[in-house]
Amino acid sequence: MIQMNFKNAIGINGLGRIGKLTLWNLILSGDFDKIVINMGREAGKSLSDLIDYVKNDSTYGSLESFLFGYKGKEDIEITDDEKGETVFFGKKVKFLRKERSPEKISWDKEGVSIVIDTTGKFTDPSEDPSSSGNLRGHIISGAKKVVLSAPFKFKGKNKVMPDDSVMLVYGINHRSFNPSKHHVISAASCTTTALAHMIKPLLDHEETSSILTASMSTIHSMTNSQSVLDSVPSSGTSDLRKNRAAGCNIILSTTGAAKALEYILPEMKNIGFMADSVRVPVMTVSLINLNLTFNSPLDSNGFPSISREVINRIYKEAAEGKYYDLIHFSQRQNVSGDLKGKMSAVVIESNDTHTRTGFIDIPPLSNVPVTHAKIFGWYDNEMGSYVNSLCRLVSYISKSI
Repeated sequence: MIQMNFKNAIGINGLGRIGKLTLWNLILSGDFDKIVINMGREAGKSLSDLIDYVKNDSTYGSLESFLFGYKGKEDIEITDDEKGETVFFGKKVKFLRKERSPEKISWDKEGVSIVIDTTGKFTDPSEDPSSSGNLRGHIISGAKKVVLSAPFKFKGKNKVMPDDSVMLVYGINHRSFNPSKHHVISAASCTTTALAHMIKPLLDHEETSSILTASMSTIHSMTNSQSVLDSVPSSGTSDLRKNRAAGCNIILSTTGAAKALEYILPEMKNIGFMADSVRVPVMTVSLINLNLTFNSPLDSNGFPSISREVINRIYKEAAEGKYYDLIHFSQRQNVSGDLKGKMSAVVIESNDTHTRTGFIDIPPLSNVPVTHAKIFGWYDNEMGSYVNSLCRLVSYISKSI
């Protein structure tokens, strides 16, 4: 975790899974003196009920254990119930419980320079800032930068990325951030974060840079977008499967990871890429099954230039070098529970990397060697991979402005 000392406040809009765990991470990092969370509504019967939600988690345990291990002791104090002011383990945390629309939130009054929007409600950076309820409302209400904890989604086929907006993944293209130009930032998604870290080391090496086709399936943990029990679909619902019980079904779904990846790694635009998602009944930790086809010339001994050993070597070198705290190269036989809370963008399951080379005819050429590779990468889609990467990106942006 990068440690930096900033004498300012940061805002979080929304307190769902990502919002709550972002708060935990920011308390741990100590990058900001004050954390302001906008709820937009009351929760429970009192502020104490909201604090109870924040400090306990069915997936990761208690906040004090997350911060200090099993010997950690609770240190949370309400200093002003009416104003929502508290102190969490020596860190000032304030809860705003009135306004839901971004342009009406008092970020300027709270001294907030960066807002992380985790609601999932405001995702189009091209919307007119003068209209009510959109991502740019945070800037109108006083923030300098807004970071979206999701990929941008444009409401309309002809819309393009505004000049002041950018999609970034920490460790891949975060240095593209221009503080004088970029004010609306997307931190992509958990799957895109992991996928980008699987693809980038291969693109960086001459042996594996010639990717012909790519596809992936993410075996993804269930999320709050699904139903606990079978439910009646809302009017206009196109995917009826999300209304089926998440805890007892394997559910085919979709993912925007392939499209988002083109923003993060523009060279992927020239490669045919398909992506899908399969939701499974686990709380967190997901698995990418990445399939790639390479142009794989034969070496001087007549063997394919790309093999299981070559691919694993590339990931091992990446994990020990440039991406040492972002990619973990595992030689264990893991199950998903082993990776819960693992602070890496992706964990390469090297035992199950496989390749096979065949020969195809591409007139006027014949017997062209083509290698298919199957690579597996684990990622904690909540805390370990995504929220950790999101907060590192926010720290970098804060340092830059």
